[in-house]
Amino acid sequence: MARRRVSGRGDGGRGRLSSRAIQALAALAISAALSASAGAAPRPPRPEKQPPRPEINLPPVAERAIAQIYEGDPAAALAAAQQMEKEQPDQPLGYLIEAEARWWQLYCQQSEVRYGMVDFWELSQGTESGPYLAAAGRAAALGEQELKKGETAQAQLWAGMGYALEARMYGIQGKKLATARAGVQAREHLMRAIALDPGLADADTGLGLYNYYVDTLSPIVKLLRIFLGIPGGSKQQGVRQLRTAMERGRITDVEARFYLAKNLRTYDHDYAGALSVAEPLERQYPGNPIFLLLVGNLEMELGRKEQAAAILGRIDSLKISDAACADRSRRLARELLGEK
Repeated sequence: MARRRVSGRGDGGRGRLSSRAIQALAALAISAALSASAGAAPRPPRPEKQPPRPEINLPPVAERAIAQIYEGDPAAALAAAQQMEKEQPDQPLGYLIEAEARWWQLYCQQSEVRYGMVDFWELSQGTESGPYLAAAGRAAALGEQELKKGETAQAQLWAGMGYALEARMYGIQGKKLATARAGVQAREHLMRAIALDPGLADADTGLGLYNYYVDTLSPIVKLLRIFLGIPGGSKQQGVRQLRTAMERGRITDVEARFYLAKNLRTYDHDYAGALSVAEPLERQYPGNPIFLLLVGNLEMELGRKEQAAAILGRIDSLKISDAACADRSRRLARELLGEK
């Protein structure tokens, strides 16, 4: 397929950022929340030998709920998260998982094919974001409360993740100032978490996205970054950080792998590299239509329609409890294959 460039120019002469630029800005602001900014204390250097994974208090019910999201059943994860909230209303983790489950529901329900690539480009008009933002905001507030009792890397992580999740939704809605404010708050907490525990590889997901995006985006978005006071970054460093997160992260390893694959596809047109990153997702989570769509999309970009058809054809037989997700995924699979 012909290579395409995705820019930050206004669509159709409407004088505003394109939906891709808005989404990229969302990820930019989220990951900026995890990055140092001008005048902030520098991140402690990585030791030559990586420390062991941090001891994050992740109970089995939370681990299972996170797995359910990536297995393609965010509704089950949402139910588990809400049960966690009921049993431990003063703990942030349930609310973080709730927000994440709601995000992946939206991702499947609202993805589209644009420029030959399937992605969640923008939030459909009229979509209710209140429950997502309520969960993310509650997680941030509870993380702040934990910190008042005593500072730990985990409490800093929970608070920072809550603000980062807020920033992600504000970003895809195009609310740039709200995105920046939430991002700044997230940065403060997550940089402190890293200072307390340099082995906190889950933070590398945000750092990696930040460094990748700000070294890749179009001039108009880079200009906007300057106005928001967000510093520059290095794409090469971003790729390294995302690889660290996907190999060593305990909470965000799947997201790091997913977003690295998407970025290599969308911005670098490195379809073979993106496929090598994405294929483990399809193998580990064969029931997730989002991962099948990504891998099938990459096979199509590489001109391997037979392999793409084999991957995308599996979506028809998946048992997807979310009817909107099921309908959208099957339609997108046909669209990628050029079928009606």
